[in-house]
Amino acid sequence: MKHLLPAPKHAETGSGSAEIAPGSAVSGPAPLADAVRLALPVLDLRVLDLRPGDAAVAAVRVEEDPRLGPEAYAMTITGDGVDITAGDRAGAFYAGQTLRQLLPAEAFRSALVPGTSWTFPCGRVEDAPGFSWRGAHLDVARNFLPKREVLRMIDLMALHKLNRLHLHLADDQGWRVESRAFPLLHEVGSHRPRTITSRKGEELAFDGVPHGGYYTLADLTEIAAYARARAVTVVPEIDVPGHACAVLAAYPALASRPQERYEVLDRWGISPAILSPLPATVDLLTTVFAEIADALGDVPYFHIGGDECVLDDWAASAEISAYQASLGLESTGDLHAWFLRRLADALAERGSRTVVWDEAFVSGRLRPDTIVMPWRGEHVARRAAAAGHDVVATPVFPMYFDYAEAASPEEPAGLGDAITVADVAAFAPAPSEWPEEERARVAGVQFQLWSERIPDGRTLDYRAWPRGCAAAEVAWTGGPAGPKDFFRRLDAHLARLDAFGVDYRPLSGPRPWQRGGTGWRRHRPGAVAVHDVMRHLHELSLSADSTRPSL
Repeated sequence: MKHLLPAPKHAETGSGSAEIAPGSAVSGPAPLADAVRLALPVLDLRVLDLRPGDAAVAAVRVEEDPRLGPEAYAMTITGDGVDITAGDRAGAFYAGQTLRQLLPAEAFRSALVPGTSWTFPCGRVEDAPGFSWRGAHLDVARNFLPKREVLRMIDLMALHKLNRLHLHLADDQGWRVESRAFPLLHEVGSHRPRTITSRKGEELAFDGVPHGGYYTLADLTEIAAYARARAVTVVPEIDVPGHACAVLAAYPALASRPQERYEVLDRWGISPAILSPLPATVDLLTTVFAEIADALGDVPYFHIGGDECVLDDWAASAEISAYQASLGLESTGDLHAWFLRRLADALAERGSRTVVWDEAFVSGRLRPDTIVMPWRGEHVARRAAAAGHDVVATPVFPMYFDYAEAASPEEPAGLGDAITVADVAAFAPAPSEWPEEERARVAGVQFQLWSERIPDGRTLDYRAWPRGCAAAEVAWTGGPAGPKDFFRRLDAHLARLDAFGVDYRPLSGPRPWQRGGTGWRRHRPGAVAVHDVMRHLHELSLSADSTRPSL
């Protein structure tokens, strides 16, 4: 009970232990019993039909009690086996994950290890999440990751009780999902001929290697079903109206300057290319959103971006200016807000709640039920909460995991210096000094994995873990972790990640094969100083009409 991560609300150890042999039975309502089975794959538990007498022969017994609340559970382990009461299927799944952590680390392998004793310490656990949104953002637009990496990320989220996978499916550097209605999106927008490797002033260097890929709609259906079984909700993001080079490479008529030629961007940064806000653009996007939602199935949340928009081309277009005037809007900022509101209304008709980055809320024209992700820091988060929006805390510091984990040339290339495990563990998503009504607006917390410097699954592992362990602790418990106790539990937890096969960054620093070397993958401390970035973000947070932030 002493090494659970994230920490439960209450855990006490009794005397003795219980042994559950592989192939033992789990009984209870089928969805809950199956959730426990899925959380303990190495034990290969058998789900019994709910018949009189089943509980007497089952090693694990599950009951449902909605009074516990969503995702909550209580569990008692005695010499006779395990009794679980869960608020819902997710609660039963998390009870199973807790049971898994009470076993030896070999329980995180894919097959039985001979000689392992599958025993649990007797005791009781009572648990419920501090936040309803416990997320991980995965950018597959800048560098595409095959479906197997997405499924593996879901597995790792599940064992940490994270429940929102935010898939960033479109950006300047690539469009990553099939569209049957507008096939050029994936046929043209999903690949680029090369990728930038370094920048020295105006001089750019490229690798000359074609890059691309996309998920079919069938892939999305599979990903969503796989996630739902593991209590994870997929939150798709199509970032509009900025970050649009990949869309405009496919359909240049949707541009504010349609006479120009557009290409999928082969470098990082913010492009001035922007979608037109005219009806043709809205029609295409609502059609594509519907395709994605139909493929995913139940889509309670849909992210539409709204960030880092350069609105100069809108202001320079006579057609767009006339359209703006016809809507009775005074500025391009108002038009930006109207455009996002139009898309949010369409999503609401389908039962999806819109999510945006924080630049999108500054005009005050968003739907009241829109969720805001304030990446620019606490000041912006509090303004959004005070305006009545639910907030998911996503600040650059300490929730951007594309940043290096230490200011050292041994690190692989990262954006800035540095965001450590300790920084993440100390984060308070709902600061105690906020008024209670604003704290209540904080729905949760999410870490971001922007992929400019995440070209493959091994690098993804390195960036995500163990910082993701600290984020899971904060998200589940609802506040900062006690450093001594957390790092004691994390030390034991890393053995589980070893057994699972995670290529994480050791707390002592990168292994020899994880170092950046001497090429472009090497981190260069001071190239982007954290204090400069944070000062810039603070300035942006004080500017209520900022629609053009960049780093």
